[in-house]
Amino acid sequence: MNYKDPRTYAIIGAAMEVHRELGSGFLEAVYHAALIIEFMARGIPFEHEVELPVFYKGTKLGTAYRADFVCYGSIIVELKALAQLSGVEQAQIINYLKATRHEVGLLINFGSSSLEYDRFVNSKSKSVKSA
Repeated sequence: MNYKDPRTYAIIGAAMEVHRELGSGFLEAVYHAALIIEFMARGIPFEHEVELPVFYKGTKLGTAYRADFVCYGSIIVELKALAQLSGVEQAQIINYLKATRHEVGLLINFGSSSLEYDRFVNSKSKSVKSA
C-alpha cells in the first residue's frame, strides 16, 4: 500500500481495521455502518450515501449516482461484500468517476478472506486503475 495520497491511505487503513474486526461474510450494510464508526474514530471527513450529479457532454442529467461514501469532499468510495470482484465492479467505479467528474475513487471489497481494494484515478482523457 504505497500510495502517495495520505487520504486514500487513511481510508484504506480504516477499511482494513473494519475487515480485521468483522472478517468477511456480512451484508454490505454492516460494513457501511462499521466504516462510519471507524471514519469518525480516525477523524476522516466523510458523507454517506451522497447523491452526485451525472454529466453528459457538459450537461447535468436528471439522473444522479448515489455514492456509498465521499471522503475528504472528493474521493468516491464504493463498498462491496462479494466473494470475488469482477470487471463489472471496476467498470462501475470508472464510470462513476467519469460521469461525476470526481478524480479519485476507491473500490473496497469486504467479501473475501483478505480485504481487497483498488484505487482509480480519473484523468481528463481516461480513468485508470493505479498501483
